Amino acid sequence: VMDLVNRVAPTDSTVLIQGESGTGKELVARALHDRSSRQDGVFISVNCSAFTETLLESELFGHKKGSFTGAVADSEGFFKAADGGTLFLDEVADMSLTTQVKILRVLEERVVTPVGSTQGEPVDVRIVAATNKNILEEMEHGRFREDLYYRLNVVLLRVDPLRERAEDIPLLSRAFVAKYAQEAGKEIQ
Repeated sequence: VMDLVNRVAPTDSTVLIQGESGTGKELVARALHDRSSRQDGVFISVNCSAFTETLLESELFGHKKGSFTGAVADSEGFFKAADGGTLFLDEVADMSLTTQVKILRVLEERVVTPVGSTQGEPVDVRIVAATNKNILEEMEHGRFREDLYYRLNVVLLRVDPLRERAEDIPLLSRAFVAKYAQEAGKEIQ
């Protein structure tokens, strides 16, 4: 996985990361950002399943003051906030079909239109998306747009669970021992 990360990171290709919960998809996304030409820009992580449909739209695209109840000020949204950097869309398969259409439009046009506005604003952001679901199955059942899948799946990275890569256990064990020994101020051999 990290060999592929090192090859893909210097490009601006959109990346889709698939793997079970807890396999380190966000760590892979951050590694892509940290090894890219956008490393000096911001890395913003958004858990798409943590928001309702309307709130996710407002958080991603921003909104104009007065566009809905509670919109007391303009908000730039995550796409604009990540301009020049990387936007990590975690649990992307949990978005509604309506939000998927809007994400697709941003990917195609590189323009974001805040809620309550008719004026689009250009964005320069790399998208890295992740899911623990089988997106092909989600598409078959009409829960994920095929066109968005192909826009996100420019490069596919699969992160296998640790039970399928036991050879990584000694490496991870050493890394955790070193990290926590340093934090505790202990020398462990």
